[in-house]
Amino acid sequence: MSVIAQPLTQNKSLRTGLRTLVEVSITGVCCVAFGLTVLFVLVTLITGKTAGTRDFVVYWATGQQFAHHANPYDSSAVLDIERHAGLPARYGAMYMRNLPWTLPLTYPLAFFSVRTASLLWTLMLLACLGVSMRLLWWMHGRPRNRLHLLGFAFAPALLCIMFGQTSILALLGLVLFLRLHAARPFMAGVSLWLCALKPHLFLPFAVVLLTWIVISRSYRILAGAVVALAASCAVVYLFDPMAWAQYAQMMRASGVAGSEFIPCLNLVLRLWLNPNALWLQYLPTTLACLWMLGYYWSRRTTWSWLEHGNLVMLVSVLAAPYAWPFDQVMVIPALLTGLYHIRSRNLLAAIALANACIEIAVYLEIRFPSAMYFWTLWAAPAWLAWYLLADHFSAKTFPMYQEESFAH
Repeated sequence: MSVIAQPLTQNKSLRTGLRTLVEVSITGVCCVAFGLTVLFVLVTLITGKTAGTRDFVVYWATGQQFAHHANPYDSSAVLDIERHAGLPARYGAMYMRNLPWTLPLTYPLAFFSVRTASLLWTLMLLACLGVSMRLLWWMHGRPRNRLHLLGFAFAPALLCIMFGQTSILALLGLVLFLRLHAARPFMAGVSLWLCALKPHLFLPFAVVLLTWIVISRSYRILAGAVVALAASCAVVYLFDPMAWAQYAQMMRASGVAGSEFIPCLNLVLRLWLNPNALWLQYLPTTLACLWMLGYYWSRRTTWSWLEHGNLVMLVSVLAAPYAWPFDQVMVIPALLTGLYHIRSRNLLAAIALANACIEIAVYLEIRFPSAMYFWTLWAAPAWLAWYLLADHFSAKTFPMYQEESFAH
C-alpha cells in the first residue's frame, strides 16, 4: 500500500506545484499589465499632456461647436479645434459618432480648456464606473467579499478610462435600469437614455425589452425613455436645428458604414464573404435578435432582467453590427454574476488572463499598429463562453436577486 501511495502522492504534489506556478505566472502578468494601465491613467490625470491624443478630444471639439450654435459635424472646423488641442498630424478629422441626442452631454466641456475638461471627464467616468460597481454589489446582496472591485481592473473599462469613451456611461444606464425597473419604472426608463448613447450595443436587448414592456404592460418604463429622449432632442434643436441632417451627412462621409475597419466579428464576416455586401454586417445582429426573442418568449412567465438579462446583454455585444474593444465594458454585470457564483479557481484565472492579454495588446500597439484591434477579436465570444461555463459549473443556478426587495 505504501509503495502505491508514494507515486500518487508525488503526482499530486507535482500537479499542485504546476498549478501554483501557473497561478503565480498569471497573477504576475495581470499585475504588470494592470499596473502599466493605471500608471497611464494617473499620468493622464496629473499632467493632462495626452488630452489631445485621446478619443476624448472628439467630445471636447464637438462641445465647442455645439455650445456656439455651429455645426458639430463640420469636418474642417472640428479638425482645426482638434489640431490645436494636440491631435497628431497622422490622424484626420475625428467625429463624435453618437446620435445627436448625445450632444447635450458635450455642452459643459466648452467652458473648460482641453486639459481641465479631460481631467473632469476622466473623473466623471471613474465616478460612473464606481457607482455601477457599487450598485451591482448591492444587487448581489452586499457580499462580504470585494469581487465587485474587479470591475475596475476589467480591461475594457480601463480602455474606456484611457481613451475617454462614453461606454462607461452606457454601462451606468444598464445598471440603473436593472436596479430600478421593478421599484421605479419611470426612472428606469429615464436611465435608458444613457444606454442610447451607444444604441448599436443594445439591439437584441432592445427587441426583448420592447416585447417585455408590451407583454408585462410596463409602459411607465417606455414613458420614461421617451421623455428623456424627447428632452435631449429638444435641447439639441434649440442649439442646432439642422443637427440630424448634419449627422447623416457626416456618417455618409466618415466611412463607418462600409470602408472603415472596425474590430468586431460582424465586419470580419462581411470582409470574408463579400466586402461590398453591407447587409452581411447586420445579418448576425438580426439572427441574434430573433434568437433572444425566442429566449425571452420561452421564459416570459418567469422573466427576470436581473437573471436572464445577462445572456441577452452578452449576445447583444457579441452581435453588435460594429463595436470596439472598450464597448465590451457592457458585459461587466454578466461577468460579475458569474464571479459571484463560481468556486472554480481555473475560471477565475481564465478571466484574469484574458484581461491581461487585452491590456498587453494595448501596449503592443506602440510597436505593432492596430495590434489592439486585430488581436482582441476573440474577446467578445470569450466573455460569452466564460459566462456559459460559469453558469454551468456554478454552485447555484442564478436565483440571485429578489426584485421585490428593491420596492422598499
